[in-house]
Amino acid sequence: MSEINSAARTPNTQAVTSITHWNERLFSFRVTRPESLRFRSGEFTMIGLPGDNGKPLQRAYSIASPSWDEELEFYSIKVQDGPLTSRLKHIKVGDEIIVQPKPVGSLVLDALLPGKRLYMFATGTGIAPFASLIRDPDVYERFDQVVLTHTCRQVEELGYSQDLMKNLSEDPLIGEFADKVKYYPSITQEEFTPQGRITSLIESGQLFEDLKIPTLNNDTDRVMICGSLGLNKDMKAICEAHGLTEGSNSRPGSFVMEKAFVG
Repeated sequence: MSEINSAARTPNTQAVTSITHWNERLFSFRVTRPESLRFRSGEFTMIGLPGDNGKPLQRAYSIASPSWDEELEFYSIKVQDGPLTSRLKHIKVGDEIIVQPKPVGSLVLDALLPGKRLYMFATGTGIAPFASLIRDPDVYERFDQVVLTHTCRQVEELGYSQDLMKNLSEDPLIGEFADKVKYYPSITQEEFTPQGRITSLIESGQLFEDLKIPTLNNDTDRVMICGSLGLNKDMKAICEAHGLTEGSNSRPGSFVMEKAFVG
């Protein structure tokens, strides 16, 4: 057992084991996993730091690591004046953060009906739950093909998802399924191919032409969405226009979206 794992910790706090700063605005980090924590790939939990007034500063973060991982991974934006992220961006290996052991969320396989192709539509840090799901063997038992899209403003913001895809084939559990995944990044504010919002690329048909796959079909396709309120609203309209129905943990459907981060 490592020195970090064996360090004495208070309840609901975990030690930081590694940190990657992707650019000036984005970083990811890994922490030890509570032995009692069980979650489904795609869920989120509350994490945070102690506040100056004794009350913890906490917010919801998707768990970016798959459910089988021995550690927990998180992917975050750096908000200069953000109460939590302005401090969280300065964490170092060995520091402790609060991790609440009650994960929940809509972006889980149980909320979807069986299908052949699974779309994961992400913008910005919305890629996090899909970083978890795309490394879960259960995804490839349920679907023949996975389409992961990641739309950002600038090219440098794709670093996390590009690294994820580069290492997918070497993953010990799902490496053999890496050829089932089609990765489709797009950029809105810089020269890039393809360029534009993912909703525009869907409506114009460019997404399907580029990947040489049929347009959305309720008989075969299932959709997961994680991004801004605007993305959720527009993607819901697109899904419903193609005959897809929204699902939930209690009533599985054709598409699901995470609403916890867009309030």
